[in-house]
Amino acid sequence: MATTTTGKRPLLSAGNLMNALLVFVPVAMLMEWVFHSPPMWIFVISCLGVIPLAGMMGHATEEIAERVGEGVGGLLNATFGNAAELIIAIVALRAGLFDLVKASITGSIIGNVLLVFGLSAMVGGFKFETQRFNRTAAGVGTTLLVLSAVGLVVPAVFHSIVGNSAPGAERNLSLEIAVVLMATYIASLFFTLRTHKHLYMGDAGAEEPEGAYVDHAPLGRSIGMLVLATIGVAVMAEFLVGAAEATAEMLGWSEIFVGVIVVAIIGNAAEHSTAIIMAAKNKMDAAINIAVGSSIQVALFVAPLLLFLSYFIAPRPMDLIFTPFEVLAVGVCVGIMALVASDGETNWMEGLQLLAVYIILGIAFYFLPHGGPEAAEAATAVGAAAGGH
Repeated sequence: MATTTTGKRPLLSAGNLMNALLVFVPVAMLMEWVFHSPPMWIFVISCLGVIPLAGMMGHATEEIAERVGEGVGGLLNATFGNAAELIIAIVALRAGLFDLVKASITGSIIGNVLLVFGLSAMVGGFKFETQRFNRTAAGVGTTLLVLSAVGLVVPAVFHSIVGNSAPGAERNLSLEIAVVLMATYIASLFFTLRTHKHLYMGDAGAEEPEGAYVDHAPLGRSIGMLVLATIGVAVMAEFLVGAAEATAEMLGWSEIFVGVIVVAIIGNAAEHSTAIIMAAKNKMDAAINIAVGSSIQVALFVAPLLLFLSYFIAPRPMDLIFTPFEVLAVGVCVGIMALVASDGETNWMEGLQLLAVYIILGIAFYFLPHGGPEAAEAATAVGAAAGGH
């Protein structure tokens, strides 16, 4: 005989709000395939459609992970943690939009650390004066973030030294750095899932309170949800990327701003809400693992994987040469996270400071000229020439 729970899911829960956004999925299809609506509206509606689908992917992955065991489950969570954003980046990669792909990588790294953890620390800090987390685990995560920053800095510095005189060497350098990053990511999975998994347990072993709402879907249903959500994200990604350039031009945005701010936030919206909810429950270990862990995954797994895929699906191989401002943004992000994680505790003021840094970087990316630093240099040269006459 099945047991029933006394708790009920709140009508205005985050899950119900996410499900309500599913209406935008068929709307986007109609706008693209039937009405051939303006690109800006397709872009906006597709972005809204990605959010609930990404949430469904995350929920289905968690349900599957609970049934296949801790080790395999952890690997599934690690693999699908940024699946929605990875799909969007793959579609952009096929279209040859390398600036958009790289910008989405940068945006995910700084967004998860500064925006997600900043909001988590601030929301949790309003309820609890001081929130503590495992300093050793956070230190390992911060060190991996430093490695990701090195992986971005070295190709950019190399490019600034050799210029455009050695494209073959730059391509090989990026490929070999990607191999190192991927190997380090695999080693980090072994560290977190096997040898030092006790550092990442947090409150995972705590029992659900009596009367709490518990709803575990059958395994087949969870797998079906994951497959359908993945297909849905792929379709929305096609719409989103197809309309991105026209939308950016219409709104006066650079391709880098679209990738760093818009695509990065949309692709991780569901994960963002989970980290904030965990912090509000005083589960700061879970919140920091989501935020920092997602940034690590993007830098050490998603970026190298996209570079490998570019050799097969893109018009030409992608490199890891990011713009100087993107490198600066990641460096600032890593530095401030190291300071916050050093004492093993946080409060709402530290969260506010992280958000302030994110907003400042976002403003700078907004005013970045189209084409990035190269365009800025060209504009400066033109202005200087005009001033000389």
